[in-house]
Amino acid sequence: MEEIAVGALSDMADGDYKILAVEAVEVGVFRLGDRVVAYENTCPHAGGPVCQGKIFNRVEELLTPEKKSLGLRFSNRRHVVCPWHGYEFDIETGRHPGDPAVRLKPVKVDVRDGQIFIKLAS
Repeated sequence: MEEIAVGALSDMADGDYKILAVEAVEVGVFRLGDRVVAYENTCPHAGGPVCQGKIFNRVEELLTPEKKSLGLRFSNRRHVVCPWHGYEFDIETGRHPGDPAVRLKPVKVDVRDGQIFIKLAS
């Protein structure tokens, strides 16, 4: 696997992301507090540039035990929405909320000595 330096963790604020082009692969790198995740910038639905989509907190519906709606709220979970067709994915897991089998392709990330590195398969 090829390891690529992305930059200093301190250069990315919590919630920031960047898109990198490494040869023929684009990668989205997301900072989630002290954690960093990365995915190939290709939506599994139709190949759109998913990591360049809008990011928002997931909308949840609150239900009573009888399944009556108490309204909507924003959760702490953040999602990215593919700009082509609106497919959304949990940034922490890369999974689609309605079908966990549909997911973004993860890229290995390592943070060492305050620096972010990604590893791409050769």
